Amino acid sequence: MGSESGRVKRGEQSRISQWLRRRPKPSPEDPEHVREALLLSAAAAGLPLAPAAHPAGYRCSCDRIGCPTPARHPLSFAWQTQSTTDSAQIERWARNQPQANFITATGMVHDVLDVPLEAGASALGRLLAAGVEVGPVAESGGTGDQARMLFFTATRGTPEDEDEWWPCELDCHPETMDEHPGLRWHCRGSYVLVPPAALPGDLAVTWIRGTEHPLPDPLTLLAALTDACAAYAVTADQTPSAAWPLSR
Repeated sequence: MGSESGRVKRGEQSRISQWLRRRPKPSPEDPEHVREALLLSAAAAGLPLAPAAHPAGYRCSCDRIGCPTPARHPLSFAWQTQSTTDSAQIERWARNQPQANFITATGMVHDVLDVPLEAGASALGRLLAAGVEVGPVAESGGTGDQARMLFFTATRGTPEDEDEWWPCELDCHPETMDEHPGLRWHCRGSYVLVPPAALPGDLAVTWIRGTEHPLPDPLTLLAALTDACAAYAVTADQTPSAAWPLSR
C-alpha cells in the first residue's frame, strides 16, 4: 500500500516537472514578443543595446527626483561598455525587465542624425523622391523640439587609423543635447533610444523604416537634413529642450 502510494507521488511529481518545463509559444501579436523581436533585429543589424529607464506614469522609473529626461536615459553609468549585440544577453534583459526601454550606443557601428520631426519628415520625402538610399529611420514622440526623427547611418567614429577621425561642431553627447536644438550628430560617446520605447504621456519611439535597410554614409543625407532644419528654424520658435543627461 505504501509502495503504491509512493509510485503515485513520483508520477505526480514527474507530471508537474514536465508541466513546469513546458513554455507556451509566444503569440506573434503579443506585445512582449514583438518588443523582443524588434530588439533582436536591431542587435542583428549591429546596433549595440543596453537597458534604459521607462515611464512610471508621467515620471521616470529611476530614483532621481525630478528627472529632467524621464525614460530617455540608460539605467547604468557603464552603458558604453555594457552595450552589446549578443542576442542571449538582450533576451535576458528583455525578459527580466519587461518594461525597460533600450538605448543604442552610437559611434561603434552606427551614428544617428537626429533632427526635429517636421524637418526630418520633409527631408525624408525629398531623399526618397531623389532615389537616395536611406537607412533605418525612427520617430520619437514629443512636443515642440522634443519631437524628433532619427536617421541611422554608418559611423565615422571608429576608423582604423585614429588620426583619420574628424570632429564636427554638430557632434552631440548626452550632456550637450541642449546645445543642438536643430541637427544633432550622435557619434562616439552618445546614444539614442531604440524602438520600441515608451515615453511619458503615452508617447513612443517607433520605426518608420526598419533595420532591414542598410546603413548609409551619413554625408549622403547631411545636405538634405541641414536644408530642412534651416527651413524649419525659420518657421518655428527654436527653444532648446532639456539635455539627455549622462549623470542622474
